[in-house]
Amino acid sequence: MASATQVAIYVLDRLGSVSTMKLQKLVFYSQALSLVKRGSPLFSERIEAWANGPVVPELFNAHRGKFVISRGFLGSPDDLALLPWETEVIDHVVDRLGAMTGAALSELTHGEEPWQAARRGCAAAAPSHNEITQQSIRAFYGSPRCSNLAFAS
Repeated sequence: MASATQVAIYVLDRLGSVSTMKLQKLVFYSQALSLVKRGSPLFSERIEAWANGPVVPELFNAHRGKFVISRGFLGSPDDLALLPWETEVIDHVVDRLGAMTGAALSELTHGEEPWQAARRGCAAAAPSHNEITQQSIRAFYGSPRCSNLAFAS
């Protein structure tokens, strides 16, 4: 199984420099796609419902204090040992959502049930460590009501 940081390294290798907000959302959607299409997680780290959308805290700690990070910042893509199906999942998400800004991806997550459910009871800008569970991700993104472009075949 990959780690969230390995997924992020691969995304950065594909896109070059991106905002950390954008990176976090692409990693989140990669996890969601894996849960829906493969039935298993891409990585094991917890995802939390922060005010600006889903965040993997371990990944956040690796880029804390940065707004934009570039290829190589988190590690070398040459050291990755991702399986072919893992790169296919990440490629699918990057191909479909990689042109969006971090703010647009954050807005997208704010309109979707997994983030909303985990934020229930929280003020709009309040900090939260509430988990976005794999079960809620799978249930929403695997349902017909999900219109997110990343989940189109």
